[in-house]
Amino acid sequence: MSALRWGIIGCGAVTERKSGPAYQQTPGFELAAVMRRDAALAADYAQRHGVPRWFDDAEALIRDPGIDAVYIATPPDSHLHYALKVAAAGKPCCVEKPMAPSHAECLAMLDAFDKAGLPLFVAYYRRSLPRFEQVRAWLAEGRIGAPRHIHWQLARTPGPDDLAGHYRWRTDARIAPGGYFDDLASHGLNLFSHFFGEVAQADGSSANQQGLYTACDAVSAAWRYRSGVTGSGSWHFGSFERADRVEITGSAGKITFSVFDEHALQLSTADGGERLEIPHPQHIQQHHVANMRTHLQGGARHPSCGDSAAHTAWMMDRILGKTGA
Repeated sequence: MSALRWGIIGCGAVTERKSGPAYQQTPGFELAAVMRRDAALAADYAQRHGVPRWFDDAEALIRDPGIDAVYIATPPDSHLHYALKVAAAGKPCCVEKPMAPSHAECLAMLDAFDKAGLPLFVAYYRRSLPRFEQVRAWLAEGRIGAPRHIHWQLARTPGPDDLAGHYRWRTDARIAPGGYFDDLASHGLNLFSHFFGEVAQADGSSANQQGLYTACDAVSAAWRYRSGVTGSGSWHFGSFERADRVEITGSAGKITFSVFDEHALQLSTADGGERLEIPHPQHIQQHHVANMRTHLQGGARHPSCGDSAAHTAWMMDRILGKTGA
């Protein structure tokens, strides 16, 4: 079989190392073209990465008969717009996370791909990483007994761009109302649902404490999974130090790990414990992209399809108190 030819819309920072090379290095996939509105930047990316074609028009890439599938790596407020065009063109699609700024937009995307009979993947790649598959295995093996509660604390110091007042779409309330919460917390909340299933109830509180930008910079939340496991979290982006700690407490032990940092996984029980170092691959979306190939070739369903990503958006809408969530 010939390789599936992918085109990327929005060849920005995330595609430089995290994702773009993974599409090039996955057997059965080919990165055939990239698109960026700035033609010079699109051409530069293509030249540096050895991509044969580039576009400065997204619709032209989507409609091109030499492109079989499309990866949308633009800011989330444009995901729905481009995804609907990809579905109409009859091509499989992968969308960067978060899937869209609201649950309602996610549902519109799901509906379009369901009606077209096409797969829609979302780049919640942590569901595919060996590091987190180990956590999932410990839970499935009952190593900590019955899971009871999961708590995540994520804190960041304000960045130089934030302090200088430089514009970033990630802190523009029109694009990402939750600010860095939208961008970063979505990774962990989606991952946790991979462990425990769908959330039945979620509530939260948010604030803009620093006044550095228009989006929220502090969020706290509590939630409950349908399985009965409870959860809580706090995300602060004006702290004096960094923190990234997840603790899953069970009836017979606990598991401690981080979502973004590569600290060792720690399993603790009354009989002792286990500590594992599992580094990320060079290109962090490598396993995610390989799992898309498996899915598209008729193998196991990808762990991050549109339905689970839309559920994460519903949860985040609830936490941020969005109208109609």
